[in-house]
Amino acid sequence: MSRPTGATVNQQALRHNLAVVRQAAPGARVWSVVKANAYGHGIARVWQSLADTDGFALLNMEEAILLREQGWKKPILLLEGFFHADELALIDRYRLTTSVHSNWQIQALAKATLSAPVDVYLKINSGMNRLGFRPEQAHAAWQKLRALPNVGEMTLMAHFADADNPQGLVEPMKRIEQAAEGLACPRSLSNSAATLWHPQAHFDWVRPGIILYGASPSGNWQDIASTGLQPVMTLHSEIIAVQQLTAGEGVGYGYRYHASAAQRIGIVACGYADGYPRHAPTGTPVSVDGIRTQTLGAISMDMMMIDLEPCPQAGIGSKVELWGNDVKIDEVAKAAGTVGYELMCALAPRVPVGVI
Repeated sequence: MSRPTGATVNQQALRHNLAVVRQAAPGARVWSVVKANAYGHGIARVWQSLADTDGFALLNMEEAILLREQGWKKPILLLEGFFHADELALIDRYRLTTSVHSNWQIQALAKATLSAPVDVYLKINSGMNRLGFRPEQAHAAWQKLRALPNVGEMTLMAHFADADNPQGLVEPMKRIEQAAEGLACPRSLSNSAATLWHPQAHFDWVRPGIILYGASPSGNWQDIASTGLQPVMTLHSEIIAVQQLTAGEGVGYGYRYHASAAQRIGIVACGYADGYPRHAPTGTPVSVDGIRTQTLGAISMDMMMIDLEPCPQAGIGSKVELWGNDVKIDEVAKAAGTVGYELMCALAPRVPVGVI
């Protein structure tokens, strides 16, 4: 493509981040979470870089089938389970592991005709109040599942709402222990934050997501700066025009920025139609030829304006990193009032992605 906007995915960084996870949770097996098309990185593009994982966890049946058809033979976990009873035929065919969070799913498993038992993750509501059985319901659900010929190995599963808080696991763990009382079973509890910061929750399987892609579960890059995690995705473009402003002149739609003095600015071929956040304010960091500077004014559909005063050598054709190694995606997300998760997932289809 002639337009200079593009993204790159660093396979070595993915492999490295998986190794960091294993160092953080050495006694646990790893579900690498690749939901949302591997957090916008592309499952087909990255799964082989994570092939040392013990299993993949995701949401969509289509993504699970893609992994099987590409040759992945180890476990695949459906994090939200099946959405309709007729999907059990596909779970059976492709030998998937399913979470179970509702009584109707137990009933569907009881009625299904399967070629072999299906492994099940029983979801406990640890207080997040999205999916799962409340602790007082857990034993009944467990016993119902255990009695079914269609159910194979069973694991207790939960999720944490506030694992980046040092005290965020205290109450959820009490609820989980209540649910697990008397059950001799494996557990899978830890998301990215718990994997990094709460070893008491590691148990048998951890489920890292955002940290595999080199961003922080807390939204603050400094919280993971000492872990060795590396950014996987880089969004980059080039300066396609230069403007010289005089004092008082406005920039972009709505003139959200005015120059206070003579100022040289660059126009970059990247905008919200590429997945860059439209609500990123003036001052959001970018990097030009390795020198950090900032956005100016409103982000347009296809372009943005940046300050070239810190980089006087920059001009048309200069390389611009919107996020990556120099400017962390968490920094951009924080400036825009969102999280790195959203920016990764929002990368637009029109942006060509290369793999290095």
